[in-house]
Amino acid sequence: MSPLDLLKLTFFSLRSNLLRSSLTSLGVFMGVAAVTATLQVRTISSGIIQKKMTEREAPQMLIYPTWTPDTGSGAEIKAADIAYLRKKMTGWHAISGSVVVFSFQEILAGENKAETDGVAVQLEFLPTSGRTLLQGRFFSPIDFAKYRPVAVIDQFLAQSLFPNTSPLQQSVYVDGRVYAVIGVIESKQSSQSQPKGLILIPFPVYSAITGAVKFEQIAIRPQEITDLSKLGEEAKSLLNQRFASNSFDSWSNIDDVQEQQQLLNMVSLSLLAVAAIALLVGGVGIANISIASILERTPEIGLRRAIGATKLDIMAQFILEAIFVSLIGGSLAITSVHGVTVIVADKFKLPYEFDRNTAILALSSALGVGVGASFFPALRASQLDPVKALRNN
Repeated sequence: MSPLDLLKLTFFSLRSNLLRSSLTSLGVFMGVAAVTATLQVRTISSGIIQKKMTEREAPQMLIYPTWTPDTGSGAEIKAADIAYLRKKMTGWHAISGSVVVFSFQEILAGENKAETDGVAVQLEFLPTSGRTLLQGRFFSPIDFAKYRPVAVIDQFLAQSLFPNTSPLQQSVYVDGRVYAVIGVIESKQSSQSQPKGLILIPFPVYSAITGAVKFEQIAIRPQEITDLSKLGEEAKSLLNQRFASNSFDSWSNIDDVQEQQQLLNMVSLSLLAVAAIALLVGGVGIANISIASILERTPEIGLRRAIGATKLDIMAQFILEAIFVSLIGGSLAITSVHGVTVIVADKFKLPYEFDRNTAILALSSALGVGVGASFFPALRASQLDPVKALRNN
């Protein structure tokens, strides 16, 4: 038989028992819908997590001295200790120290004012934090060497203090001192808190004002996010050796996001297992319908074999019927789930884009189940003896 004749015969066979074909497609529809919905949930959840990651500073491990009632804040971290870590450790992208100068301090610029945080930083702050410089420049070695009273502010603070003008080379007053703004960086979440404004000053300037030479914490940004915990443990071990009488703790700025990621993976696997079961149930339905169809059409099979149809023709027809049913049910499921997802994502402002790979995977799984479920019944039909099949009429 020609492929066109085979397709026509398959179509007429499905149309002749429309109710049975529709019910079989419904089974496939439910299975593919479950698979597609699970994959869409995973895609949206991954998008939400990725969005949270982009709103925060780059993944980094923060190392700080352990606070105890006896010793208070513990070891005094100095620039030499940070340089020691850079020399001894591998796999890091950037390492820098910082100290919080003030929190929720009022900062003035002309008639405008805002409450912000102030941090004294090293030159490596930008590559460690992953923040982007938006305007102007960052601190230079000359700023540090000459103790220049300069500052870099984030975009949030720039919009609050200088809504109608460029903040560059403008003066800001904070804690009784004046600083010249030389740059603007993007606003980021340092952890789970929302951006509320940030002003950075050179650490040497802070040291000259206060006489303090220690850092509160060391931030380590890894080359690979998978090395985050390992670098934290390595840094603590090195510092514990360097400060024999003190200990250190560590904390990652993406701990909560990683926990959500792990929970998402567990839930996704569970839902995917349920979806796979639903799809297999649809396959069982296809197998049952194929067997019933073969029993009903045994005389037809015998007649076709008698007039020249080959075993491959018979087998191909039943497999094609299963493929048609799977395609119809799978396509409707993908379209329906996509439509519902678009509505839900639009209503709740969720990050969603149609993923072609998800649709291909879901439809391929439907076709795979359909062909697999119909293969053995189709093989059995092709092996029927034409004479015996005709006698069953």
